[in-house]
Amino acid sequence: MLTLDDLDQRLISALRTDSRAAVSKLAVELKVSRATVESRIKRLLERGVILGFTVRMPDEDSEETVRAIMSIEVVGRSTTAVVKTLRGISEIESLYTTNGAWDLIAEIRTTSLKAFDRVLADVRGTDGVLNSETSLLLSSI
Repeated sequence: MLTLDDLDQRLISALRTDSRAAVSKLAVELKVSRATVESRIKRLLERGVILGFTVRMPDEDSEETVRAIMSIEVVGRSTTAVVKTLRGISEIESLYTTNGAWDLIAEIRTTSLKAFDRVLADVRGTDGVLNSETSLLLSSI
């Protein structure tokens, strides 16, 4: 496992803010040479710390977008079947296993409350889902 130093952490933070920032801009912001930024990015990519770069489009987070985190409890050993079904729901952006009272965590994004309500019904109606709790994401801070 690669140990991340302060510069690595600051570089990752800068890339999270603007994944398309020019290397020269990152170098100025981080107060290091351009070559240092390039070598750090290359190393982080090679070691799998950074998996890629992304672009966020404004319409993805419009005022109508509904985002939520759903905690899901699964009956017995039906997790594999539940996961397979949930992966078929396009509004579920990410799905995680977890520990504690809940078995799965789903990140949900829909274009309206009506679509969100349908996703909730689809998840709760999935064979093997015993219980769920959903929290709407109101604003990013």
